[in-house]
Amino acid sequence: MAVHDHVALAYFTRGRATVEQRRRYDVREGDVLLVPAGEPHRMRRATETASWGIGFCAPCYAPTELAGLLDPFERARAGASAVVHIEGARQEHFAALCREIERESQGSGVHGELAQKSLLALVLVEIARAAVSTSVHEHGPTLVGDALKFIERNALSSISLRDVAAAIGRSPSHVTTAVKRATGKSVGEWITTARLSAARNLLLHGDEMIDIVAERVGYGDATHFIRLFRREHGVTPAAWRLAARARPSARD
Repeated sequence: MAVHDHVALAYFTRGRATVEQRRRYDVREGDVLLVPAGEPHRMRRATETASWGIGFCAPCYAPTELAGLLDPFERARAGASAVVHIEGARQEHFAALCREIERESQGSGVHGELAQKSLLALVLVEIARAAVSTSVHEHGPTLVGDALKFIERNALSSISLRDVAAAIGRSPSHVTTAVKRATGKSVGEWITTARLSAARNLLLHGDEMIDIVAERVGYGDATHFIRLFRREHGVTPAAWRLAARARPSARD
């Protein structure tokens, strides 16, 4: 089973497949699989499939006007269907948005970042509209889902395990055990993952000094931030920025 640190979606444009994400889904042309961060999933079977995949940093968008467009992913995490269907009249438009995101991601700079953000907003709007008309079986919220949602929405501020536990009304020990068992990572690791994901986005698309980036993603101590970044990526933030911008296709 695969587990992503980021939110992801897969849009199927051809063929049929069976995917497993809590339960099994048979997907076909026009279906979008919604994969919240930390959600185990895998492909069970695929027949002549073609698809677009998009991954993005939820904490980067949670403080913005796009936060509400993440709701279909939160509902999937809470137990609703992880598949929504784009109707035939909108399928080529949705595919065109995916193509444009890929094209824009091959550049860098503020214009490319704004273009990607705008295109992603359009993709999320299409998903939100499709989710309204897609028949789903809603379940109640889950402890792990609520914990990860709180982390995604608040990771760039000063939060800890105790804050996460208080937000969902459980003890810190209960929360950390449940999250670790479900995702393989601790609450602290998920907070760090969310912050480093936001940091990579800032490093790739901006020119701020490293200490400013550290502060913006929740680390008042730049030295501590650099140490965590090096431990995760094997290089300093400055070296990662240089290498990422030198790649033909620079993306988070």
